[in-house]
Amino acid sequence: MNDWISDRNGTLYAEDVPLTAIAQQFGTPAYVYSRAAIRSAFAEFSQACAGRRVLVCYALKANSNLAVIDLLAREGAGFDIVSGGELQRVLAAGASPSRVVFSGVGKSESEMQMALEHGVRCFNVESETELHRLSRVAQSMGKLAPVSIRVNPDVDAGTHPYISTGLRENKFGISHEHAVSVYREAATLPGLKIVGIDCHIGSQITEIAPFVAALDKLAELVAELASHGIRLAHLDLGGGLGIDYDGEQPPSRKAMLDALFARIDADPTLRELEVMFEFGRSIVGNAGLLLTRVEYLKPTPAKNFAIVDAAMNDLMRPALYEAFHRIVPVAPRAGQPQSYDVVGPVCESGDWLGRDRLLAIEEGDLLAILSAGAYGMAMSSNYNTRPRPPEIMVDGDAMHLIRAREPVESLYDLETRLPG
Repeated sequence: MNDWISDRNGTLYAEDVPLTAIAQQFGTPAYVYSRAAIRSAFAEFSQACAGRRVLVCYALKANSNLAVIDLLAREGAGFDIVSGGELQRVLAAGASPSRVVFSGVGKSESEMQMALEHGVRCFNVESETELHRLSRVAQSMGKLAPVSIRVNPDVDAGTHPYISTGLRENKFGISHEHAVSVYREAATLPGLKIVGIDCHIGSQITEIAPFVAALDKLAELVAELASHGIRLAHLDLGGGLGIDYDGEQPPSRKAMLDALFARIDADPTLRELEVMFEFGRSIVGNAGLLLTRVEYLKPTPAKNFAIVDAAMNDLMRPALYEAFHRIVPVAPRAGQPQSYDVVGPVCESGDWLGRDRLLAIEEGDLLAILSAGAYGMAMSSNYNTRPRPPEIMVDGDAMHLIRAREPVESLYDLETRLPG
């Protein structure tokens, strides 16, 4: 839902700020986020966990702006990271590394060293070779690395193949049938301390059943590990809860957690464990939009194009996943809408943001591309030497610039011409 956006006298507002005012002050394209919407989404998770030993981590890859990290740290979130750079962002935002879990399939030695130096809460290990590398690095530093094995439970999350992570053919985690032997090996390696078990089956999941199925697989392993004398401290169930982009009806945050807690409460062994989650999209996805302006309307014999100043480098999801985002005029016009492909100025036929949209618009009009708070700015690039857009956080009737638009000169500051 995007209930922080409202139509007031024919103009869209973000909280209590007209989008026209944001465009006037900061230009377009621009990302706009709602502080209230982010806080509300996280609060639903934390309230559903009240009275339990639970750490709700925010998956930084969804939106890694320092202001977003800072806001969620103040709300009590932990953080799920997948790179050393994301750890540096957590530190720069003033959040505690003791509330960080380090995921990702390709951790380098230098990333492991940084994470050990700062004392992250846990490494989610995704391969046997990573386990051995982490053991060597921890030993060399005189540290004890807390580890959790990411298990691939071979559960179909029913989502886009590019964001499915829990199937046998995916690159993530260690297979369910091989997990116990890897844990037993980990128990023999110096420099490691086994603390948990982890899984993550995908993103934009709109049903509860896959989450419960994955939990069932982990429950089997927890019991088997206990029979081998390996006792865990926490159970990390990942994230992946979907949001409404185009009428999807994912379960509520509370309904999803209630189903998982009911399964946990029925198992005496699981009840003893701290529970962790790694939510990203479901916290920030519907809390952001991309504001853009129509540059040209271009009718052709095949179709009509609305060429806007945002592009695939600003919002890659449509080009990458054929993802749908609602696109609405900021100041709706009267008159008969026409069908448009909303496209950007990048020199690729794949540079589109929406296809076959019914819009009553004119050149110069502002459009809001909704539900763009997750994997929008975080996946943006400088293709075609296009500066990335600014990011603005609205807070009631205030608007805060939380990342300035890049100057073009900064895009080649690290480059040099050839001598002579």
